[in-house]
Amino acid sequence: MWLVAGGLLYLAVFKKFEPLLLVPIAFGALLANLPTQNMINSPAGPVLSPVDGTVIVSTVSLGQDITMPAVVHEMPASIGKLTSKSEAEELLLSQFEKAKQDGQRLLYVIRPDSPESFAVEPEYSEIKVTIDSTPVTLRNTDKLVWASASGSVSELDAEVGDKVVKGAELLTVHSSHTGGFFHYISLGIVLELFPPLIFLGVGALTDFGPLIANPRTLLLGAAAQFGVFATYAGAMGSGIFDSSQAAAIGIIGGADGPTSIFLANALAPELLAPIAVAAYSYMALVPVIQPPIMRALTTEQERKIRMKSLRQVSRLEKLIFALVVVVFCILLVPAASPLIGLLLLGNFLRECGVTERLSKAAQNELINVITIFLGTSVGITMTGDRFLRTETLAILALGIVAFGIATASGVLMAKFMNLFSKNKINPLIGSAGVSAVPMAARVSQVEGQKADSGNFLLMHAMGPNVAGVIGTALVAGYFMTVFGSGH
Repeated sequence: MWLVAGGLLYLAVFKKFEPLLLVPIAFGALLANLPTQNMINSPAGPVLSPVDGTVIVSTVSLGQDITMPAVVHEMPASIGKLTSKSEAEELLLSQFEKAKQDGQRLLYVIRPDSPESFAVEPEYSEIKVTIDSTPVTLRNTDKLVWASASGSVSELDAEVGDKVVKGAELLTVHSSHTGGFFHYISLGIVLELFPPLIFLGVGALTDFGPLIANPRTLLLGAAAQFGVFATYAGAMGSGIFDSSQAAAIGIIGGADGPTSIFLANALAPELLAPIAVAAYSYMALVPVIQPPIMRALTTEQERKIRMKSLRQVSRLEKLIFALVVVVFCILLVPAASPLIGLLLLGNFLRECGVTERLSKAAQNELINVITIFLGTSVGITMTGDRFLRTETLAILALGIVAFGIATASGVLMAKFMNLFSKNKINPLIGSAGVSAVPMAARVSQVEGQKADSGNFLLMHAMGPNVAGVIGTALVAGYFMTVFGSGH
């Protein structure tokens, strides 16, 4: 993981690939893989049940001490996450033995009322272990509850045989030590605060005029979302990921880092680190990934198409547009409210003309501070046992596929629209339907000028670019509605 962090720093510093985010992410990843103190550790407190179910095993007693190791490794959420029976037996027996000593981490085994089905079925359904001379039969769907902080057990609320509901307190761990700095900073991701605040800044930085002046480019932003759904289907078909994880991976195709983080935290927090790194890495590689696809799908004649100059959009039109879009989108997909609401609030602050100080604060101080905290909080989740997995390589591979399909879909949609339009669209701006603002629009401009040095596509490309931002947020809200719980 030190090599991974070093590689990200190299790309950010020397290759200048999305440095504002890759530098904090890489530095956070380095901190995550060092035996730090008072940085990442969780505070002692209540331990909650992850599911509705029955307590099958309890390894704790009142007053017992729990001591966490200096470097805390991620532990499986259920027995079936251990792919072999021998591995499961070895882990459980070692943890049951540690229950008699300090350093114990496994607290409970809970049998869910509604067992989940595994994306990859383990080779076993049950295992038998002996705890204090008592044989116990455990199922691969049984949930494991681990300690997350050092301290002593001050309250014991659940014992073997008790029925518990999701979120109920199982026990309380007391300690005089508070949690580490990044435990509290990372709550900005856990509580879904940072991505909407980033959207506030993006809205304040973005001019929606090109989209209003040429509304048909909205279709190009919508077409780019094909990459999201195609990748969702691919992730499901791989047999590695469940539906929630596949949805979180698919959103990488939107090339929108904050939205990817927002959705991953809601649907698949265990995949947050690789999804965030993939999303921001591919955003940084837009100038490398998109041009070959754009050139392969267009002729030189198409790349030379000059589009008519956009009309001047009035301030009133922009204000009405912001209000209409926020009402329509939230009524359509309520789960997208935090992203869409803050995006259009930022844009309204920009365009209304009476909140210049607030608009500048959102564009500069706010978005800069949140970017630092967002990046380092993502990096802090990149521990070796979370990141160095087969799933990470699969996510990176699916991410590049998502990006490629999204780019191609936008270009092909523009070509399709030209079949029925007198005012031709340069297909190069279709690639800007991915919501990497404004980098994707700049790539369209650069490729257009390679074919015709007098062609200016930047403002035309901003239309599908900002449409892509809205489209990706709506797709994320749709996925949260379909696959999320409690949203």
